[in-house]
This record gives sequence, C-alpha cells and structure tokens, in this order.
Amino acid sequence: MNSKQSPLTEEEKKQKRMAMLETPNQNSHIKSIIGVISGKGGVGKSIVTALLASEIRQKGYHVGIIDADITGPSIPKGFNVHERMGASDGAWIPGESNAGIRIVSINLMLEHETDPVLWRGPLISNMVKKFYTDVNWGDIDVLLVDFPPGTGDVAITAFQSIPLSGVVVVTSPQDLVSMIVTKAINMAAKMQIPVLGIVENMSYFTCPECQKSYNIFGESKIEDIALKHGVDVLAKLPIDPTLASAYDNGVIEDAICPMIADAADVLLGKINKAIPMKE
Repeated sequence: MNSKQSPLTEEEKKQKRMAMLETPNQNSHIKSIIGVISGKGGVGKSIVTALLASEIRQKGYHVGIIDADITGPSIPKGFNVHERMGASDGAWIPGESNAGIRIVSINLMLEHETDPVLWRGPLISNMVKKFYTDVNWGDIDVLLVDFPPGTGDVAITAFQSIPLSGVVVVTSPQDLVSMIVTKAINMAAKMQIPVLGIVENMSYFTCPECQKSYNIFGESKIEDIALKHGVDVLAKLPIDPTLASAYDNGVIEDAICPMIADAADVLLGKINKAIPMKE
C-alpha cells in the first residue's frame, strides 16, 4: 500500500498559510503590509524602507514601520525617534516621527540604545511576531516591515504569521547579485508571498562636477534578473552621500529622492485593491 501523500494544491497551500496567520491587536486596523527584504546585509535595506515610508506618508497615507532587525535595529535613528515606547490597555504604543510615521523597534524598548540584544533565534522571531500582535497600531494604510538580511528564522516566522501583501527585494549591483536575489525571490515564492518589485541600491555614482555616472560596483544586471523572474525593477538608486547623511542625522523624512517617489507610486498601484488611492 502506497502511503505517500499527494502534494498540496495551491488552494490547500493558501488555506494552510491563512490558518497560521496571527491576529493583530483589536485596536489595529492595518490595510496593507509590505516586507522589505534582502538576501545579504550591507545593501541599504533600512534606508530604502525609511525612504519608501517617508514618500508614502507624504502622499497622505497613514504609515507604520516594524523594525524587525532585532539585533541590528536602525530605523529609530533614521527618524530621530528615541523616546521609549509606552503601553496602554495591555498593548505597546508605537513611537512616532515628526511626520507621523509610527515606529516599533527593540531600540525603543531598551534602557540604553547601545545595549546589545543577546537573544537566540526563537526569542527574536517571537518578538517580531509580537510587534504585530501586541502593538496598538491604530489606523494604518501601509505597514512596512524592515527585515534582517537573509532567509533565517525571523523571515520564516514573519512570512508565516503576518499577512504580508508582498515584499520588496533590495539589492546592489555586485556580481553575486543574481544568486542573492534568486534566493530571496525563491523564499517568497515558497512562502506564497508576492514579490512587488526590486530596488537596486548603490547602482551608480554621478560626479557632481561633470555629471558623468560611474558604475562603482560594476555594471548593473538587474533588468535581466528581474525579467528572468518576472518582477519589476522599482528603482535604481545612486550612491548619494546626502541620503546617508540624512539617515545618520535623523532627518530622512526631509531627504529628496525622485526615484523612490516613483517606486512608491508603483507600490501603491500594486496594492490599491486594499487601499483606495488618494485623490
């Protein structure tokens, strides 16, 4: 007798995933959740998250950010949010930037921002889940999740327990980018999460004197990679010291990046079934 089970159908996989999703706080009304992921560290994923959040907020939407990089949190610094989170009715209250972006991060829970978080994987993953279930987010149109790099515990847990509308993959133009991007896209596919697009950071440098562009990290191959996987290139961002400086100084909301503005428009168009577009 053959005891081998038949593979699950796509509908059965979808139902299985839906059954694993966590329920948010009763006072949280979140219309759409976008994960920002990368296959490796050092590609500027957090600054891309911050820029996207700022652009979407400027368009009139209510925006929140989960800083899911528990051991290397940086989102609060980019928005100059340092006050520790409070609590009310058994739920955490997010910090808030000058423009009204709501932020939850382990750095807003520590006594000192420089205190290390010496936790093992399961505890870290559970905390990210609590950032969704145990926080009173209020009314949020777009909640961005800034994931740690790679395809480890945090990503798996969050993909299984948080109802992501899709993910944005952030990368850079080095030679190994094809393999790294493919890993991230394949992870999303296995978890049945749509890939909303790719952002290539540090794509080129434009000389301020002669306006000539240089490919510091090599020629970009991102269009070919995106075509291979059937996803969109949302933006190719230059190496821009002013953006890094704005993030380091906590004024990322004041930064100007036309390419990210265009990417935000595309993202909102992709998720407009959940969020009616603003007039």
